[in-house]
Amino acid sequence: MTKVVKPHEVQRDWVLIDAEGKTFGRILTEVASILRGKHKPSFTPNVDCGDYVVIINAEKAIFSGANKLEDKKYFTHSGYFGSTKSKKLGEMMENHTEKLYKLAVRGMLPKTTLGRAMLKKLKVYAGPEHPHTAQINKEA
Repeated sequence: MTKVVKPHEVQRDWVLIDAEGKTFGRILTEVASILRGKHKPSFTPNVDCGDYVVIINAEKAIFSGANKLEDKKYFTHSGYFGSTKSKKLGEMMENHTEKLYKLAVRGMLPKTTLGRAMLKKLKVYAGPEHPHTAQINKEA
């Protein structure tokens, strides 16, 4: 018989991921899986049973594809006519690294209240320093 985990029974860990020299998309799929809790034997789809994830050196991730930094664009829209703005991946990586990671991971999580709760457990830092040294007990 399968055990169904209730929200108050979930054991949360803190996982540290160093993005330096790793491929951007590969990091994100791993992060999405950890946030969702799929790596645990007690995974329950309707409960947020994932761990906290801290990504350091986010700006040092590698992209596959020669022209991706110039060709790939991210669009924002305020809701007003003609207000669509676009930014290249390279610009996003330089100026809004944390936002870029959250956007990409958000696409891999459920689009529900549960998915939004999972995304809050993601902490991204462009450099090697982070304020969560007391919590970290695992490195991926």
